[in-house]
Formats: sequence, C-alpha cells, structure tokens
Amino acid sequence: MAQSAAPATGAPAITPISAKALAPWAVFVGILALVLLYFVGAEQGATALISGEGVHEWVHDGRHLLGFPCH
Repeated sequence: MAQSAAPATGAPAITPISAKALAPWAVFVGILALVLLYFVGAEQGATALISGEGVHEWVHDGRHLLGFPCH
C-alpha cells in the first residue's frame, strides 16, 4: 500500500520588517542611487570629479536612455 503525505496544515509565519531595521538600507540605497544619477547625468565638463572621458564612455548609452544630453 502506498502512503500519501499529509497536506500542510498552515503557511509559515511571515514576520514584518520594522522601519527601524529597514531605515539603514533605505538610506544606503538612496545614496547609491544619487551617486549613480550623478555619474550618469552630470559627470562631465566643469563638475567632473574624474578627469578624462572614461566615465562618459561607460555611461554613454544609459545617459541617452535617461534623456540626458551629452553631445
């Protein structure tokens, strides 16, 4: 005789993440997004932190995709 497994009686408990635990990650992601936005949108010309055209070439297509003028 084949034995069948008993059906699951309940879903696992899901505990919510508190805002206090989430806040440092939200700040980190926000700062990372701002740095990325700077490098894609403004890293060239007078405000350049890194000299040369290296950063511009790396983010060139993303710059056009997001609507930033670059040439």
